[in-house]
Amino acid sequence: MRKSKDYSNISSMGVMEYSCCLLKISSIIPIVGVMLLLVCSSLISPVLSTWETGIANDKPRNDTQNFRPGEEAQKLKRVRQHLKRINKTPIKTIQSVDGDLIDCVLAHQQPAFDHPMLRGQKPLEPPERPKGHEREGKIYEDSFQLWHVTGEACPEGTIPIRRTNEEEVMRVSSVRRFGRKPRKFVRRDSTGSDHEHAVGYVSGQQYYGAKASINVWSPRVANPYEFSLSQMWVISGSFGDDLNTIEAGWQVSPELYGDNYPRFFTYWTSDAYQATGCYNLLCSGFVQTNSKIAIGAAISPTSSYKGGQFDISLLIWKDPKHGNWWLEFGSGVLVGYWPSFLFTHLRDHASMVQFGGEIVNSRTGGFHTSTQMGSGHFSGEGFGKASYFRNLQIVDWGNSLIPLSNLKVLADHPNCYDIRGGINNVWGNYFYYGGPGRNVRCP
Repeated sequence: MRKSKDYSNISSMGVMEYSCCLLKISSIIPIVGVMLLLVCSSLISPVLSTWETGIANDKPRNDTQNFRPGEEAQKLKRVRQHLKRINKTPIKTIQSVDGDLIDCVLAHQQPAFDHPMLRGQKPLEPPERPKGHEREGKIYEDSFQLWHVTGEACPEGTIPIRRTNEEEVMRVSSVRRFGRKPRKFVRRDSTGSDHEHAVGYVSGQQYYGAKASINVWSPRVANPYEFSLSQMWVISGSFGDDLNTIEAGWQVSPELYGDNYPRFFTYWTSDAYQATGCYNLLCSGFVQTNSKIAIGAAISPTSSYKGGQFDISLLIWKDPKHGNWWLEFGSGVLVGYWPSFLFTHLRDHASMVQFGGEIVNSRTGGFHTSTQMGSGHFSGEGFGKASYFRNLQIVDWGNSLIPLSNLKVLADHPNCYDIRGGINNVWGNYFYYGGPGRNVRCP
């Protein structure tokens, strides 16, 4: 976690700025189609209950509604069986000040190693870092998450895992959908979707990773089944069922976590969010190697309006030797990796990289949500008021970090959330983004 200064408005450095207030986005179809093209599943066996299969379009539901006699007990049984699979036996548990339980689990017993292709293995050794990777000073892993306030730490040879509880699983439409983004039909221009975005992106080349510093805020989320997030997407595949993504950033998600803290998260999918992938360590996939960072745990401190600004630096890159995709936090702090066999297209390279914000708009009462994106303020307010991404870079085929070229910006509902980009000698490629949601221009 770094405290940031404003370098986005330095006239002597020849700042170029450009804004995006997109009224017609058919000419930039690939960006949002790729962004979250969620596809509903095919036919599901009729012998399973509605809650078990989650066939009700992944919509929130009242847990006490429409249950047949005995179904509540069956549901609870399935939930507890699932929790037994994902909550591994710890050798130590730490009680966080925010109510989380952080389990210290032996590294080789983490959920990833339940995967048939990883069973019996241990985490890999650190890979070669991309060339041109400059370290900005020591970043302490034990200073940006609330659970470290106690002063306790996980023993060597273990990793911290945020424990999932029954209430968190009971909130979703089905056990099978827990920890996954919803599956829905989404038009490629996303204007008919309940997911809204303000993003910067590059496409048209082969990408082997990306890096950015992301401003951290605590946006208000108006509905317990909505979320607000800021993240990086590393993407490959078509707009169909074969979409591959690797994602990391911070999010506020009351449904997933039961509160409104901004939390560090990861995500992956290899089939457009249908049956593969999950958040954090909620399925077999991401292999964590770090003993001090709990993925899914709350971030502290956060930025404040007209006050201190704090950001986190994230780097995702493909190890040229083994082909796995690694995640680094700060300057040199490895979090872990996504094994290459999880993917189809991303086994080779990415075809698009995106940075930015996303919210869910449930239109309760027929009105646009007041869920905030970023700081909850529009991009034009600038440093200290609007949220930002800075020092945007990509990793090329030679495993070198290089500045972006031809960064495009897009906001699919610019009266609700917008974006404004620029470039200078200190922040490199950057953009401000976000907004309040519902307002006089966004009813």
